[in-house]
Amino acid sequence: MTFSIVARSADGCALGVAVASKFLGVGAAVPAALAEVGAVATQSYANLAYRPQALALLGTGVPATETVAGLIAADDGPVDHRQVGVVGTSGPGATFTGPACHPWAGGAAGDGFAIQGNMLAGPQVVDRMRDEWLAGAEITRLAYRLLAALRAGDEAGGDRRGRQSAALLVVAKGQGYGGTSDVLVDLRVDDHTAPVTELGRLLEMHSLYFERPDPATLLELSGPVGDEVRALLAAAGHQAGPDLADLDEALASWAGIANLEERIVAGHIDPLVLDQLRGA
Repeated sequence: MTFSIVARSADGCALGVAVASKFLGVGAAVPAALAEVGAVATQSYANLAYRPQALALLGTGVPATETVAGLIAADDGPVDHRQVGVVGTSGPGATFTGPACHPWAGGAAGDGFAIQGNMLAGPQVVDRMRDEWLAGAEITRLAYRLLAALRAGDEAGGDRRGRQSAALLVVAKGQGYGGTSDVLVDLRVDDHTAPVTELGRLLEMHSLYFERPDPATLLELSGPVGDEVRALLAAAGHQAGPDLADLDEALASWAGIANLEERIVAGHIDPLVLDQLRGA
């Protein structure tokens, strides 16, 4: 009773899942992903064991199509009611819809993606998701491309029972918080009247707080910019000494309190951080 997309980024470095459903906390049940291995979504009468099983198979080099076949073959439960999508680090994604899934149910797959849904408003949900995914090649951040596909499905009718929850999971080697995690994005809306819209709001916040700055946009902490930052920090109660190292330390201290530490670069300031400091 869910619609989802599993996919990888154009450069193959990121893998992820976006999902929505009239179901409480869908993010706790459907998605799983492992950096440099793959991503999986298990739904309908979901077999949650598919998540570690799929990642284990993908991790040994089994392609997505054969991984899905292996999951189904080894399942002694109600396979006719299962639905699953899998993508690996290369090749096409794969999707399976059991013939007894509540209608409308089906999926679509192609190079680097798999889309699936059951109890949907109609086939247009999957069609719109596929079209949006294929049209979004210029979206370099996988989380935003997945969200766009999910939003397209939601706007096409989504789960015919209504809306309740949504989730977004993206992994990439060493790209998580502080470079010590592979989890790039892990956002869940467990119970909401407009979960996909709320998921988009959370993703924008996540980008501000946890994405690293674009080096091309950084401003040097010197001249008028340095003077302004020093004054703004002082107004916020963070006095900086005369040296650049003092200014760096004061800015890092303020940024840590503001949850913007991922955007701090010595000797520079991210324009997004400067905007937040101006509004402090």
